Amino acid sequence: MSKSSILVTGGAGYIGSHVVRQLGEAGENIVVLDNLTTGFADAVLYGKLVVGDTGDKELVSAIMQEHQVETVIHFAAHTIVPESVADPMKYYRNNTCSSRNLLECCQQHGVKHFIFSSTAAVYGIPQDGLAREDAQLAPINPYGTSKLMTEWMLRDLSVASDLTHVALRYFNVAGSDPQGRIGQNTPKATLLIKVACEAAVGKRDSIAIYGTDYPTPDGTGIRDYIHVEDLASAHVKALAYLRKGGTSTTLNCGYGHGISVREVLDMVQKVNGAQLNIREEARRAGDPPTLIAGADRIQQLLDWKPQYDDLEFIVKTSLDWERKRAKQ
Repeated sequence: MSKSSILVTGGAGYIGSHVVRQLGEAGENIVVLDNLTTGFADAVLYGKLVVGDTGDKELVSAIMQEHQVETVIHFAAHTIVPESVADPMKYYRNNTCSSRNLLECCQQHGVKHFIFSSTAAVYGIPQDGLAREDAQLAPINPYGTSKLMTEWMLRDLSVASDLTHVALRYFNVAGSDPQGRIGQNTPKATLLIKVACEAAVGKRDSIAIYGTDYPTPDGTGIRDYIHVEDLASAHVKALAYLRKGGTSTTLNCGYGHGISVREVLDMVQKVNGAQLNIREEARRAGDPPTLIAGADRIQQLLDWKPQYDDLEFIVKTSLDWERKRAKQ
């Protein structure tokens, strides 16, 4: 009998490809399903890549049957918040409806474990800027709502079946593989550190600060930035937790402290050794002044110990990747 497999949806994307690499290095049997609209085939360093859609039940069922899929790690999603506001049905179709089809296939094929890529956007704007897992859930955009609906479907399916799951709510992901093998290739990226590093290598002519009048020490928004390698290792830890019989749970993925937009841009300038062309713009609707993860629970439950909680290192790996891309 062949070894059971892990199906990674969206495994050719930024975060998914880092998780696939860590799973591959640990000797896991992996199948990646990605339609390559925002992912890249050359980012899949381990396992078999199947090009297709997560919402294609016939294809997903065939993969689960052929590869004896025991675990699903689900990344495949649209992730651009302003786009979700402009085109909400795109987000509910892909993020919610496709996830529902995937979960139905999991139920039909007896999948044991499910790890879900969720988001801090489910919290909306927490009053004190600190989001703990038991905080009120009040997403303010279709992206956050589409992810929360999948969390609810997972919750209900786990009650009605033997499936156990971990939903991981990401905060601000940044950085790249320290060895430079893979990184973030997202076209039209909106994440601050990625955009600032693109500006540093000349791919963009400027970088904007949206809002300089927030009630924060330097007037700019504060966020919890997590290195993609630490985020990836949280998925590996979540898998070990479920395999040991852990019960279904939801966990924040962040470091538990915040860094302002100005502090990020200062660090990019320091690491790059040159000034950025920085524009100051008005606040964007829906941007909270501060959003920091309550991150105690994940460390206790999964024995997860971040290795790269260092802004300079996060920026350096991001900038190294952008320089490599610029040369190519």
